[in-house]
Amino acid sequence: MISPAKPPRILSIAGSDSSGGAGIQADIKTITMLGGFAMTAITAITAQNSLGVTGVEALSPEMVGAQIDACVSDIGVDAVKIGMLGSAAIAHVVADRLKALDVPVVFDPVMISTSGSVLADAATVAAFERLMKLAALTTPNVPELVALGGAEAMAARGVTYLAKGGDAPGDIVHDRLIRPGHETLAWSAPRIETPHTHGTGCTLSSAIATELGRGISLVPAIENSRAFVRAALQAAPGFGAGHGPMGHQAVR
Repeated sequence: MISPAKPPRILSIAGSDSSGGAGIQADIKTITMLGGFAMTAITAITAQNSLGVTGVEALSPEMVGAQIDACVSDIGVDAVKIGMLGSAAIAHVVADRLKALDVPVVFDPVMISTSGSVLADAATVAAFERLMKLAALTTPNVPELVALGGAEAMAARGVTYLAKGGDAPGDIVHDRLIRPGHETLAWSAPRIETPHTHGTGCTLSSAIATELGRGISLVPAIENSRAFVRAALQAAPGFGAGHGPMGHQAVR
């Protein structure tokens, strides 16, 4: 455990969201509100807002690796969150860097944005295999879990994952934690009816990483992070004409 006098150092490896609702911007807000110190390795620049993504430009794998090296070599890292990667080459560079780090990694396998835009091609999804093996937790939503082959394929990989249920129909949202050699844990809660859900996956994964970086074990880290996401959903400011941002700033 790190000293309580110092914030946990959390490195977010993800894409930039120009509208501030998801990606690196949501991660920084979440980590900061939870008392962590946020660092970033930006993988891609996106032009997006609550209505969708209108442009994506990935950075070079070398630049992504350089950002990771800069953070690790000086400030240090207590936990890592991985989000949108931008290309298969970037995914492999990230895996190469992280295999040398002995810190918890939370991998959000971002493939499709809240508005439905595709953010990972087939080669990038294939490169996810290395990251799932490195991660302490992978956090797929419903369509991402399907794209990864479903529960059977995840079981064959032998990885720990949180199957998020926010995209499933129904008035109750069910999240399930599957760990090899353990019974499945499940959480259920009434759905918060709001269109302002942009960045929920980014927020949850970066919150879990922050809690793990603080030294909290996986199950309470997930429980605390789910509560943070729900509070941020309820505090959404109502910006945008589509899937608007959450209210990170209001969660205390």
